[in-house]
Amino acid sequence: MDKHPFQLNERHKRLLAGLSFLIFILLFLTVAWFIGRPMVRFVQKPELFREWVDAHGICGNLAFLGMMFLQVVIAVIPGEPLEIGAGYAFGFWEGTLLCMLGIFLGSAVVFLLVRRFGTHLVEVFFDKEKIRSLKFLQESKKRDLLIFFVMFIPGTPKDLLSYFAGLTDITLSRWLFISTIARLPSVITSTVGGNAVGEQNYLFAILIFAGTLAISALGLWIYQRISKHKRDN
Repeated sequence: MDKHPFQLNERHKRLLAGLSFLIFILLFLTVAWFIGRPMVRFVQKPELFREWVDAHGICGNLAFLGMMFLQVVIAVIPGEPLEIGAGYAFGFWEGTLLCMLGIFLGSAVVFLLVRRFGTHLVEVFFDKEKIRSLKFLQESKKRDLLIFFVMFIPGTPKDLLSYFAGLTDITLSRWLFISTIARLPSVITSTVGGNAVGEQNYLFAILIFAGTLAISALGLWIYQRISKHKRDN
């Protein structure tokens, strides 16, 4: 029996998949450039951001939720300014909730996209050396504990791990549980600091940010030591 005239052979399927991936990446980069950068600059002006949120009501909440989601998916967008802005504009409780919900949704989408497109997608945002630095997590018997540790301590490469997780055999539900719980302390310190600035409690805000910076530096140093030890072994 003859093949269907519109049936694609393997070569055409690969070409179509490659073209789809290219279009997908170009869309990602376009969003990062035309939306991500202006978005971060906007949030870095806390007073204007709070006025905008107050003027838009629930739409402001939904817009910020979309910002947090986008920050996780487009890994080049920094998350800390958004988290601090959330504490300033929404207060501690509401700001923390919006941040965590956006992170949860973004993490789920990133995980599923990496499962679909593989290493090629991760390499759009991170070079091969950084990806290889996490290879030990694929083989370690204590992988889940190490993932929790890396996500828990401020200063560690959370965006990289969010993309790398999809390359491991960890389940989506387990990954979301670990990453959500582990990222909570980092988000809390940012929203507490932002809320303190909003309430003009500047001394407390300085202490929060200084403590977070010190812990981040220590956490990054510990992570680098662990990563180097695992690679050498």
